[in-house]
Amino acid sequence: MHPSDHPSQWHRGQGLWADVPEAQWNDWRWQLQNRITTIEQLEKYLELTPEERAGCEHAKDKLALAITPHFFNLIDRIDPNCPVRLQVIPRGGELVVSPEERLDPVGEETHMPVPGLVHRYPDRVLFLVTDRCAAYCRYCTRSRLVSNAQNYDFHPEFESGLKYISEHPEVRDVLLSGGDPLLLADNKLDYLLGRLRAIPHVEFVRIGSRIPVFLPQRITPALCEIFKKHGPIWMSIHMNHPREFTWELKEACDRLSFAGVPLGNQSVLLRGVNDDAEVMKSLVHRLLQMRVRPYYLYQCDLITGSAHFRTDPRKGIEIIRALRGHTTGYAIPQFVIDAPGGGGKVPLNPNYVKEMNDEEVVLRNFANELYHYPLPQSVTASKCGS
Repeated sequence: MHPSDHPSQWHRGQGLWADVPEAQWNDWRWQLQNRITTIEQLEKYLELTPEERAGCEHAKDKLALAITPHFFNLIDRIDPNCPVRLQVIPRGGELVVSPEERLDPVGEETHMPVPGLVHRYPDRVLFLVTDRCAAYCRYCTRSRLVSNAQNYDFHPEFESGLKYISEHPEVRDVLLSGGDPLLLADNKLDYLLGRLRAIPHVEFVRIGSRIPVFLPQRITPALCEIFKKHGPIWMSIHMNHPREFTWELKEACDRLSFAGVPLGNQSVLLRGVNDDAEVMKSLVHRLLQMRVRPYYLYQCDLITGSAHFRTDPRKGIEIIRALRGHTTGYAIPQFVIDAPGGGGKVPLNPNYVKEMNDEEVVLRNFANELYHYPLPQSVTASKCGS
């Protein structure tokens, strides 16, 4: 392990808000109430570039500006290219819409039998339960509805979604997302999870959340008791860069793990943030130290105004190749493209099969060495005799 990846090197404490009483700092509602949401607030702490100013002025019409104090502490206020700063402070590039970009890049609206419920895969549904987040990622796939800056006027319909799930026995897997489900009050989460667990054919319940990263104070003992009560509840968190790791995040993940919540991580491949094999290796090593399994590495979706974030997909394949054989297999996420228009997740992998014929498979390993694996004789013989 690289020394800088050890938790002792991660950020901890109140940073710019050192004068705030500790009880307030650790109150997730205080964090929400004191988010940075305006240009004037940003300029108290850093000098905006012209690109950032243009993006901030446009945010009210695309995707709101909001950054929790906890997460703002992780921004390098001197470097405009800080990988944390790039993710949450708007830029003028958001105003540029390329021909291939779409408001609904992965076709959720075309697979929505009832409002807020996406049924694309045979056995699972995506249940959108809120349009609010603790902070807003500038590459958000659902920027059409999240924060309501674009007047989508999304109103979650819990009962119609629950009714649809209960009437479709093929649905065994439910993913709660939004917005961020963990911004719901404890009693609402308790109600939703309890209703889902009461449906006999629902086997697998998941939550997609960036709250542990943006707002680790939300992961309270009371919330963890709800997860214990209805568990196992699986959770995918969302981290893109090693700079995002803090002691508060680690403690939040510990609480979730000890409550029986299996944790995975989903990253988005972003230009200037994590399109580098060494950065990704540091990220996945830090995740494993928090009991979080790297799950997906996403090619950035074709959301409107995202061209400045997107990389060549071959970069993602190159990163996976650089990880395979050079770190533990647990640390290697699956690189995927969520097929534009609603095709679902398609994995992209380095090609390790050089040749396959009736006699053998010729394999290329992580060191680019060739190995021959013979096929069973019965298979070869049956093919010859047919």
